[in-house]
Amino acid sequence: MTTFTELNQDNLQHLPASFVRPTYDRSNIKAGIVHIGVGGFHRSHEAFYTDELLSTTDSKEWGICGIGLREADRRIGDTLKQQDFLYTLIVKHPDGNVEHRVIGSIVDFLLATDDSKAVINKMASEDTKIVSLTITEGGYNFNPATGEFDFNNADVKHDLANPETPKTVFGFLTASLKQRRDAGLPAFTIQSCDNIQHNGNMTRKMVLAFANEQDAELAKWIEQEVRFPNAMVDRITPVTTPEDIEALAATGVKDAWPVVCEPFHQWVIEDTFSNGRPAWENVGAQFVPDVTPYETMKIRLLNAGHSVLGLLGSIHGHETIDSCIADPLFATYLRRFMDIEATPVLAPVEGINLDDYKDALIERFSNPSIKDNLARICLESSSKLPKFLIATIAENLASGGSIRHATLVIAAWCYYSDKGTSKDGVALDIVDEMKDELHAAASKTTSDVLSFLRISDIFGELVDNKTFTDEYTRMVTSLYANPNIAEQMTSIIG
Repeated sequence: MTTFTELNQDNLQHLPASFVRPTYDRSNIKAGIVHIGVGGFHRSHEAFYTDELLSTTDSKEWGICGIGLREADRRIGDTLKQQDFLYTLIVKHPDGNVEHRVIGSIVDFLLATDDSKAVINKMASEDTKIVSLTITEGGYNFNPATGEFDFNNADVKHDLANPETPKTVFGFLTASLKQRRDAGLPAFTIQSCDNIQHNGNMTRKMVLAFANEQDAELAKWIEQEVRFPNAMVDRITPVTTPEDIEALAATGVKDAWPVVCEPFHQWVIEDTFSNGRPAWENVGAQFVPDVTPYETMKIRLLNAGHSVLGLLGSIHGHETIDSCIADPLFATYLRRFMDIEATPVLAPVEGINLDDYKDALIERFSNPSIKDNLARICLESSSKLPKFLIATIAENLASGGSIRHATLVIAAWCYYSDKGTSKDGVALDIVDEMKDELHAAASKTTSDVLSFLRISDIFGELVDNKTFTDEYTRMVTSLYANPNIAEQMTSIIG
């Protein structure tokens, strides 16, 4: 009978010798960082960098307190608490080698649905220097077409009317900042770690829009005192599967929710903070005056590349990113998209050779140990594609560049949203806040070929561009007549 070591603070010394574990005294760590949205990516990225920092330097003021704003966050909170906030980072290398590292940088977790006041007080605490976010693109509550704050959101309306019992991230941020201002404490930094171009600028715009509607004087103080550094974050972190948990158990360690990731990681941050920051540069992060070229490169190549493979691959019948790249047609198509359509509209990136970067992306995507499911990649495409792909189409239309590779992806998205199946009729797991609206528009394609493009919140004025609509019409009509996506891909790459 297998004997398991349950992951907790007391059992750290009993873990297998190959496991890297915290070497610092976690009982002395203060939570200088409050993080909203403790998902897999946060735990493989910011929490990893912070754990590395705590392990190598005397930085005991930079622990992390996780925050969950939704009832759905209860499970991760309960799991972390049961394990003394420890979890295993499973790093899977392309050659099959697997590293195990126990991360100890998270030292507390609060659930807002249990006690919203406790969350506000934690963020307002003098110890808190940074509030960081991984709330996904949709969490920023902006209209994708206009970029403006959406005041029609029911929870936003609640927060404006009930500032002391907020539900949204904006309500919690403004409530805690007001409490700090009134107490004479300096502001904390608000640091986005989401895949949004100019994520700090976007966060600032949304927070100020909300705050100005709620309390104009507070909004002025936030505008003057709070810093919102832009950042580019990167580490492929697929959803943890039952098989991952079982494989970890085979080592003798019982962890209810480990995190799986690739070995590659990157974090480029603008060095502008309100009230001090960790020395993350000592553990591999890069601080720069302007992160724009780095984040644009990543969003237009890596994130867009994921969407290209995700939508085309889903219709074809592939299930994971690595299986797409193992298919020569998909690997060639992706590289042609990156070379012909994405790269020409990118600015130079200091210290980066774009050909080498694209080579590395293909290698990372091909990692057979990282089974990144296409359903996850396509998750919330309505909030991703305007920044990841549609922006590239718009810039190429303006410059006269190629749009064929990207346009096929939009046509495929229409078919995907309408039919909800692969070309062989296999049902697809579609998760998107706009799923119903996407389906309703896409389902009219046979009677109105441009119906899908009329969702202005996503496509803006693309429906009025004849160059684009001619290309799209040809592709979507062909796809509906014969959903063999490989044939259309082949015709494009020649």
